Amino acid sequence: MLATFAPSTQDKQVQDSLQAQKAQTAQQMQDLMHDSVPMLDLTVSHDDLFNGAAVVMKQLFSEWNADDISYVQFKDGITNKCTQVLVRAYGKKSEVIIDRKQEIMNMIILSKLGLCPPLFGKFRNGLAYGCIPGNVFKVPDMRDPHKMDLVARKVAIWHSTVDIPGERTSKLFKTIHKWIKEVPESFSKPAVQDIFAKNFDMAKLHQELATLESHLVALNSPVVFCHNDLLYGNLIYNESKDDAFFIDYEYGSYSYRAFDIANHFNEWAGFECEYENYPNREVQLTWLRSYLEVFNARSTPPSPSSERSEDSVTEVELEQIYREVNKFALASHFYWGVWALVQAQLSDIDFDYMPYAVLRFNEYYRRRDEFFEL
Repeated sequence: MLATFAPSTQDKQVQDSLQAQKAQTAQQMQDLMHDSVPMLDLTVSHDDLFNGAAVVMKQLFSEWNADDISYVQFKDGITNKCTQVLVRAYGKKSEVIIDRKQEIMNMIILSKLGLCPPLFGKFRNGLAYGCIPGNVFKVPDMRDPHKMDLVARKVAIWHSTVDIPGERTSKLFKTIHKWIKEVPESFSKPAVQDIFAKNFDMAKLHQELATLESHLVALNSPVVFCHNDLLYGNLIYNESKDDAFFIDYEYGSYSYRAFDIANHFNEWAGFECEYENYPNREVQLTWLRSYLEVFNARSTPPSPSSERSEDSVTEVELEQIYREVNKFALASHFYWGVWALVQAQLSDIDFDYMPYAVLRFNEYYRRRDEFFEL
């Protein structure tokens, strides 16, 4: 005989309260986006970007003289020297990968904090926003001691400052589980399918994900608002301010702080995945000490009896975050590896997604046992 258990009145009240809070938060987010960002009822064609951008500019900035506006197409994020407005049309089918409402909310809040440029408007398939003056990092810049320090401190400011409406739980593994369901059983391009068949067993990949999630969740790495995509092309150095800034906020969400840092360290390898450039222990500890100096000073409420100074990083917490970060480096490989498997079918961008997925998972398995044992 099977017994069934109905939730108690108290449990139901708690569940109803949580649902009501979620609905209220969702409505608040919707209202904030509606009130903060003009919505243009138009679509910019990928085949006619300049004319589409001109229509966007005319509607948003009617007082500007159209003859004084010039247009340049940025395809690869290799520069960011524009001084006014960037009009960006979303990639085709990118909504499968990216939560566009979350991206807009990120930009609204980050802009209020001075951590990203203003969002001028949105249209059906894109955004118009300001630019951060400066020079995009190159891979060697990520290892430059001074710029490395600037980035570490700016990451700490993000992690200790940004407060985005919504749930404060990590989206990391929810996102990976969502993406892995989008990996097709077979790929439409024969060459892509051939690489996939030779390198991937999806049943084993699902099993590996469960093991990884169990191991990393148990670390209890603090959940903070993360950029989640701190590759060199999303880092800007402003020489006049001697400061680093971050661009492209579409993957930003609450996640484990160790993931955001580990993902950045993995990106020292560049798109070519030259993992000999992954920072060694000494370099990581230098970076992490700078990060913790700022994070601790901003996160710990000052009190008469206990006040932290910027040099109060203990060896215990430094070792702890070092351990967490290197373990989460595995999650970074898994995250972008699965991302690349999905993009290999969906994206029309000229990039070798499937070989990239192979490189990321190869590095995952190469370092798996070493990092698990830390």
